[in-house]
Amino acid sequence: MANFGIVGVDWQERINWDRLRTYRRERAREKMKAHNLGALLLMYDENVRYVTSTLTPGWNRLKPGLRYALLCGDAAPVLFEQGDIGFQIQRHAPWIPQENIRWSYAWIKGAAGPASRQQVKKFTDAIVHEMKRFGVADQTLGVDFVDINMLQAFQEAKIKWADGMTPMMEARAIKNVDEQECMRIVGAIGDAAHWETMRFLRPGLTENQVVAHIMEFLYAIPGMEDVEDVIVSSGPNTWPNWRNFSDRIIRPGEIVFMDLAALTWNGYKSCYYRTYCVGKQPSQEQKDYYATALKWLYDSINAVRPGATTRDIALKWPSAKEAWGYEEEDQAAANLWGHGLGLAQYDQPVISRIWSLDHPLEIKAGMVFALETQHGKKYEWGVRIEEMLIVHEDRTEIISTFPVEEITVVD
Repeated sequence: MANFGIVGVDWQERINWDRLRTYRRERAREKMKAHNLGALLLMYDENVRYVTSTLTPGWNRLKPGLRYALLCGDAAPVLFEQGDIGFQIQRHAPWIPQENIRWSYAWIKGAAGPASRQQVKKFTDAIVHEMKRFGVADQTLGVDFVDINMLQAFQEAKIKWADGMTPMMEARAIKNVDEQECMRIVGAIGDAAHWETMRFLRPGLTENQVVAHIMEFLYAIPGMEDVEDVIVSSGPNTWPNWRNFSDRIIRPGEIVFMDLAALTWNGYKSCYYRTYCVGKQPSQEQKDYYATALKWLYDSINAVRPGATTRDIALKWPSAKEAWGYEEEDQAAANLWGHGLGLAQYDQPVISRIWSLDHPLEIKAGMVFALETQHGKKYEWGVRIEEMLIVHEDRTEIISTFPVEEITVVD
């Protein structure tokens, strides 16, 4: 598709939201049935969004159980929304029958204290009622989240339950053409944010100031729902990668990198690193380290194709001991890394030498993921780069297009 328009028009085929909503709902249903489940109880917001195509406030997305959804058999999903927000959902989302929009029974991960048992009882009774309404009460319920309160209530209600996260991960792993177009737009927004960083970045600013500027830039874009993290690290904060920002002043000649960690456009998320040198050219040693990280990155990208595995990709990276002298791979977790992108920042596949060598997953057309590499000198400086890509039957499409061939110098 690749039209990059962010509003609907009558003269060009862009994202077909009806087709996207139908695809996601029916793909979840397909995986539910493939796992011999009669219903799915979804409490993580990426799964609720995937099945219901509804938007809730940011604070409501971060705590499983403030809202949740139930998908039973061949029926339309039932949404249990927090408080009276459901009245707004009825207005916004006509694709969900009004009688299927309910209020939730939350216990806020146990913060309700002794009342948690009361709330979980109401929660469980409502789930059983809906499963009976749709004729699946005698079948297994898949759940994507469970806590100690739920375990006891489900046992008392004699609910047969099983893993519901795996079928949802399998469903979300393959994006249709509309989801792929969403991800292209996410990539284009990321490109723009890095160009704005290049324009704004200069010695004397703090990491916080750069983050604040890019946050303001991103939130002005139509369709931007959330920016979970903009990471700006400079100087010794870049290696080992602190993955954070502070009030540290950026000094002339320092390495700075920025990660757009989950800018969220219509639910779809980014992960997008680039490395800068501020005020002068990087040293030859810094250029050499960057060239090494770039080779690791593109060697792994060149291994991506349908039918390949996550093992094939991870083998393109050195071991943690080879690269940095670490004792084991877990000590370098996320240094050489790949992860699916979509409504969550960690869709399948997740690629790492920690597990991909022994537990490979097949790469399939329609997957969207990021690959990222880094290298550096301890407490001095580091470089990190990342590309976002879509897997097609005949090619790998890179959707992050800010220049990556060398460290970007900001004069």
